[in-house]
Amino acid sequence: MKKSSLKVIAFVVSTTVILAGCNGLGKMVKNAGKVTYEVSPKVLEMHGDSVAITISGKYPEKYFAKKAVLTITPTIKWQGGEKALKPIVLIGEKAEGTGTKISYAGGTFMYKDFVPYQPEMKRAELVYKATGAVKTKTKEFPESKLADGTIITPLLVKSDEKAIVGKDKFTKTYPVAQTASIFYIVNQSTVRPAEMASPEMKAMKEFIAAGVSKGYTFKNVSVSAYASPDGEQSLNANLADDRAKSGSKALMGVFKGKKTKVDAGTQESFYTTATTAEDWDGFKKAMEASSIPDKDLILRVLTMYSDLDVREKEIKNLAKTYLEISEKILPKLRRSVLTLNAEVNSRTDAQIQALVKMNSDSLSVEEILYAATLTNDINEKLSIYKMAESKYPNDWRGANNVGYIYVMQNKVNDAGSQFEKANKISPNNPIILNSMGIVARWKGDRVAAEEYYKNASNAGSEVSYNMGILYIMKGDYPSAVSSFGNMNTFNAALAKVLNGTPNDALAVIDASNEKDAALSFYLKAIVGARTKNTDLMINNLKSAINKDASYKNMAKDDAEFIQYRTDAAFTGLVN
Repeated sequence: MKKSSLKVIAFVVSTTVILAGCNGLGKMVKNAGKVTYEVSPKVLEMHGDSVAITISGKYPEKYFAKKAVLTITPTIKWQGGEKALKPIVLIGEKAEGTGTKISYAGGTFMYKDFVPYQPEMKRAELVYKATGAVKTKTKEFPESKLADGTIITPLLVKSDEKAIVGKDKFTKTYPVAQTASIFYIVNQSTVRPAEMASPEMKAMKEFIAAGVSKGYTFKNVSVSAYASPDGEQSLNANLADDRAKSGSKALMGVFKGKKTKVDAGTQESFYTTATTAEDWDGFKKAMEASSIPDKDLILRVLTMYSDLDVREKEIKNLAKTYLEISEKILPKLRRSVLTLNAEVNSRTDAQIQALVKMNSDSLSVEEILYAATLTNDINEKLSIYKMAESKYPNDWRGANNVGYIYVMQNKVNDAGSQFEKANKISPNNPIILNSMGIVARWKGDRVAAEEYYKNASNAGSEVSYNMGILYIMKGDYPSAVSSFGNMNTFNAALAKVLNGTPNDALAVIDASNEKDAALSFYLKAIVGARTKNTDLMINNLKSAINKDASYKNMAKDDAEFIQYRTDAAFTGLVN
């Protein structure tokens, strides 16, 4: 709210009072109307659980008795009770004691205090109580009203914090692959019949046959062909290329006659090839894994010589050792490696829904978690997440997601227990920490909630939203607006109202999923009151009351509408 303009508080003094004595107190009471006070805000406001009060006073020339001590006690009064604030002590220029000095020539004081908000302050007044004293003589000043109270709009914040579900990794299709190697005789690229009957090629044929019958989508084949690091480099390059071609053709032969989902097994474009003229990397790995004598010496040769011809010559100089290398190592390097990549369809949504109702053990955790996304029934979701937790107790998502549903159901204790379980399975998981922050906030521990949120900052935009709610409760409205960002929610709109940009809040409300809620209309009515747009205020207040009659009494006592308490249109709505 804007600071109030200067308000003169005229203390009503009975004309029958006899202002006797020469101590000056009587004169101060008589001339009290010449003192001016400014109260900010004009209508008291609650922010961050407290009501902040600022009072400034100005005393005119020749008003304040030189030896007087004036003790002022601002007091918030409501029907049936009151709350005294800390006193202000003002002393004349010749008075003894501690306080703010006010000269006989005039002076000022500034007063600030915070008082915890309590519900009775919703409809209250800030009043002035004062006692003047000169030595042992005292005089009571008449009580007078300074301001009205209390605007409590921050309390409209909704506890709609956002927990985060542990998402499934289910995909409609998933990749599978099969690899087989074909080995060649030295300096040859012909695929021998024995190679086509090897265990690896048999497995490849079975994979293709299964894929054909089950409807796999065959994507491509990658062929990596190699020559061993012996012989001339130029010849080896051609040899590796020829082996890539022969390996591809061999697999094309396996595909021939098969009706695949993607009929590409016999097409050259289906195959991608890569060749290595001299497989020194393979040679090194094979040597390291072998028990060949002098292997350490040979490995040193590999590091000592970068020239491949020199390297080969030095190894061949180790005649006895090279013979063993040529028998045990080099044959395994003369090869083509065929990798067939395919795609398999997962179970259909209908199949998963049927199986989850049967509580089937054949379902993977990803399928169970995915099944929960196929229903909008919150109780059915809960049942499915409980199934995931039961069948896969070591997966944190089951426990977390059960807690997620409990948050939606406002079952704070049950939710807290679930998140504790999840945290034991996956400690310091940001998604879980965000949820634990929600539980802490709902239980009243904002400090713990903020710590959880800070440690969960990379979990998603939900954490930022939850921090925005905390910032509203702390009275830090700029940070709340920043945390909500471009989100269109009631709380985001409320933050803009509290931050002093009420008109910006209207667009946020109208773009939100909550635009037709009674509370949203009520907030728009507050915007109307703050911007002095009576039509906006009345129309939206009427809509709020039509949707929920409780807003009638709420508006009657709401200090946001204090300036309209004598307006006929307003009183017609709330009375």
